[in-house]
Amino acid sequence: MKKLYLSVLDRRPALNVGVRVVMAVFGGYGLALLAAAALALGMPFSFRPDAVSLAEMLAFLLYLLAVIWSFAAASLLRVALGLLLPAGTFWLWLMAARGTP
Repeated sequence: MKKLYLSVLDRRPALNVGVRVVMAVFGGYGLALLAAAALALGMPFSFRPDAVSLAEMLAFLLYLLAVIWSFAAASLLRVALGLLLPAGTFWLWLMAARGTP
């Protein structure tokens, strides 16, 4: 069965790994940052430092999952979508929690 290549980077292993590392580090960081901010504002705690602490802990876990996802996905397109869709969701949640239309 012929393997389907989605991009030039999927055909070159060294570039593929390099792009995955960059996407894992920076994309995972951005996703974790958005998640921490959205979770801290969106959690219904009466004592705000508890919400911030829990949001930071969950963001570290999400960063780990983003790095694992970056190397487990079959193609670079799936890596990008797997990082951008949750980041967009957390961004929308952050805007809703702030009350921005």
